[in-house]
Parts: sequence; C-alpha cells; structure tokens
Amino acid sequence: MPKKEVPLTHLQQYLPPGTAEAVVQYLQHYHVHLTIARERKSILGDYRHRTHDHHHRISVNGNLNTFSFLITLLHELAHLLTFEQYSNRVMAHGGEWKKIYAGLLKQFLLHKVFPADIEHELLRSLKDPAASSCAEEGLIRILRKYDPVNGHKLVEEIPIQGFFMTNDGRVFQKGAQLRKRFKCKELKTGREYLFSPVYEVEIVRRES
Repeated sequence: MPKKEVPLTHLQQYLPPGTAEAVVQYLQHYHVHLTIARERKSILGDYRHRTHDHHHRISVNGNLNTFSFLITLLHELAHLLTFEQYSNRVMAHGGEWKKIYAGLLKQFLLHKVFPADIEHELLRSLKDPAASSCAEEGLIRILRKYDPVNGHKLVEEIPIQGFFMTNDGRVFQKGAQLRKRFKCKELKTGREYLFSPVYEVEIVRRES
C-alpha cells in the first residue's frame, strides 16, 4: 500500500487543535517513522517495532477525521510503549497494552480535546479497550458524525432486502441479522457474507 512520510511539522493538520505538540514529543523521543496511508478498510493504523535496521514505524490512514486520527495514533503508540517496556513477552492486545493505551487516552481526555459525545464513549471503553478501534461500534457511530459528508451509509442503515455496494464494486443484498452481524448475499455469485453493522457502504437503488 503506497504511503508517504509526514514531516512532524505538518502533523497538526491531521490532529485536533492543541494536540500536535504532545504527540510530536512521543514521536521524537522514540524516533518514530510516521507515514500516512491511503484508506484501508480492514485497519485504521499499523505499528512495527524497531529493529537493528529500522526505527519504530507507525502508519495511520490519512482519510480519517482529526479525532479518529488521534485515537488511532494513540492506539499504535500504545503498542510502541508496550514493546519498549515488555518487548515481545506479552500479548499484542493483552492487559499490559490495555493499561498503557488507557493511560494515553486519559492524558488527552484530561485536556478536553474531544467533543463531549466522543469523550463520553472513550470513558466508557477505558476499562477494557478493544483490540481495534474498528471494533468499537459505539465509538465508530459517534466518530462518523465528524466525517465529511460522502453519501455513504452503514450496513445497519440499509433496509432489509435493500442493496449496497462495497468499495471494491461488489453489490450485495442485505439479509437478516445473525447475532451481531448481517447476512448479505453477493448478487453476482450468490455467496453469502457476514457484515459488521458499522461497515460503511454505498447504497444502490434498483428497479423493482
């Protein structure tokens, strides 16, 4: 996936006002190679620990709104801090990482950098943060309110038996909900897939 390195002096355009200085301090102290990635549906960010040949490397999707970008970057910084303290001796999203990530979030929550609705949802998740911000369905719904209007919908917003298209051009018909996910049929192949209710898609109008 093509990426471009972001000069730390330009980082503030991706972050909420008043947060760049604190973030840059972490990046400079740990010599982080930060890159901006094009949109990735499966992940919002990525971390690779330092080696003999490379510094710590973090990538974050560049299409995120500023609040999503900060939360994702803190998620990856928590991986870095966990590696610095425990190396590879602990699970990637185990208790050690959760404690460090919660501590980073608290640092920024104390300075009131998030809108009230995002702050409320983050406070709810502090006791047991998810392994990915993609998995925090309540947080995704709230953060989406701060995205530019693009005409897309969440799968849960598509009516049952309605049609939608994914970013790769495939068209699906939405079916029943099975526990937390919706069973949807791909029209071209007839195969069925399970979709997260907060997966973003494009609605398709079809003649009856």
